[in-house]
Amino acid sequence: MPANAGPPSTGADEKATLQGFLDYLRASVADKVADVPEPQVRTGGVPSGTNLLGLLKHLACVERFYFLGEDVANWPATLRPSAEDTADGVLADYRKSVEQANQVIDACPDLALPAPRPPRRGQPPSMRWVLVHMIEETGRHAGHADILRERIDGSTGR
Repeated sequence: MPANAGPPSTGADEKATLQGFLDYLRASVADKVADVPEPQVRTGGVPSGTNLLGLLKHLACVERFYFLGEDVANWPATLRPSAEDTADGVLADYRKSVEQANQVIDACPDLALPAPRPPRRGQPPSMRWVLVHMIEETGRHAGHADILRERIDGSTGR
């Protein structure tokens, strides 16, 4: 995940455009978690208990599920950081997951090819579908992170 990644250039090809927007959102979410002290990073900012650390932990699991083919036994649990989870540790895990996911994306010669995923019934989605879905998933949670971070310390913007 490039640091301070901006959106891709308007002349980029399809794969570079999709991956560029995804990297832009990934960096935005990671930036919202960086430097937030305990316990605020894990404190729920809304009645559902959603918190910055849980969002990042969840997104790391989603990256590994769609790009690395790792199964997830309990999706709701991915949103709840454990007492042992630290902001630095979850951030490092997220960045490592993104790096590995980008290696898979880079190695894909055709976005119509299936993306890795755990064995299930039916055909796996195409890499194109997964990239678009991950832009949607990461973008949605980036918005959540924006609101949570603003509630913590007033920080706004990307």
